[in-house]
Order: sequence, then structure tokens, then C-alpha cells
Amino acid sequence: MLTVAVLISGTGSNLRALLDAAAEPGFPARVVVVGADRQADGFAHAEAFGIPTVMVPFREFETREQWGEELRRQIDVWTPDLIVLSGLMRLLPDALVDAWAPALINTHPAYLPEFPGAHGVRDALAAGVSQTGASVIVVDTGVDSGPILAQERIDVLPGDTEHTLHERIKPVERRLLIEVVRGIAAGEIDLSAYAPAIPSADVAEATETPDAAAVASDIA
Repeated sequence: MLTVAVLISGTGSNLRALLDAAAEPGFPARVVVVGADRQADGFAHAEAFGIPTVMVPFREFETREQWGEELRRQIDVWTPDLIVLSGLMRLLPDALVDAWAPALINTHPAYLPEFPGAHGVRDALAAGVSQTGASVIVVDTGVDSGPILAQERIDVLPGDTEHTLHERIKPVERRLLIEVVRGIAAGEIDLSAYAPAIPSADVAEATETPDAAAVASDIA
């Protein structure tokens, strides 16, 4: 059984969809903890399912790095196999991404790499495109730039507003998230294939053969 931690900032609609899916017989994953960077409305979904919650308020820390260290400490207590960002409106510090990746995924309301960032729906409308989409990615240290696990196109309709378009994207986002979590749990998606490569310099340092003088000194 795959154990999942979900991080939110707001209403947690994706969280609710995942909790509903996990409650179905035979679903191969379960949510073990829900965390947030503030007092999030989405905590109500967790409480309805008896899921523990943790809050690590960003504003109480002097730096993003300090906040990330505390968030990691509180989430790692639950030893989740997978961390899902579900509307967490906060960039994770690089050190935290490095610690959790590649078992760290996110949804995005656009067909990446098109329209990354916090305003993907608005940016799609501003660009005048006829289609946008929804994506699920492995989180990296960039902005919505990680490997794509699943995505689907969605038509932009005449007269669409940011609200109406986003409302049509949300159900697709939720479905893709559930499919990806199921795929990871079933072994159909191998996240280890997306593990960050070890820099060549680090590999060389780790495998470097000591010179003869150093060996002789150690023996002596």
C-alpha cells in the first residue's frame, strides 16, 4: 500500500478527490497526513476522513529554507512513499525538493511546458490559444519544469473566463492525479527513473582511486 502525504494551501479540492478515491475498495494508496503552510480550508476534508493534519506557517520563519526544514521534519515523521502538492501556493526550497524528489509530484492547470507558473489559466486566455490542458509532473527545482507523468488537452471555448475555463480543467486535473497515484502504487509508473542525475564531478570524487603515496601513508 502506497502511503501519501498531501500538501495544500487552500480548499483542497484535489485532496478531496484523492481521499474519495483512496476510500474505494482496492485503491492501492492511502493518505497518511495532510500538511499546509497556513490554516487551510482543505483541512476539513482531512478531518472528515480521520487523516492527521500538520500546519507549518510560512510567516513564522525568517527564511524559506528554515520553513522547509521544519516542513520536512513534520512530514517525514509519517514516512510517506509519495508527497503530492495539491494547491500548495508556495515554492519549496531547493534542499527540500532534492530531499523528496522524485517521489514529489504536482498538478498544473495547463498543458506543460506551456504556461507554467501561478497563473497558467489566465496566461492561456491572454495568449488566445484554442487549447490548454492539465498536467501532472515530478517536481524539480524549476517552476513547473519537471518531467511530465500525465497530461490532457482541454479546449478553450468562445467567451471563456478564467473562472469558467479553470472549472473545466479541475475535473481533468483530479482524474489525472488519481490515475498517476494509482499508477505509482501499482508499479506502472517508476519514479526512480526520474531521480536527479548525480553530477559527474561528484561521481568522479566518489570513485577516485587514492594515489600510491596516500595508500603507503595509510599502511604505515
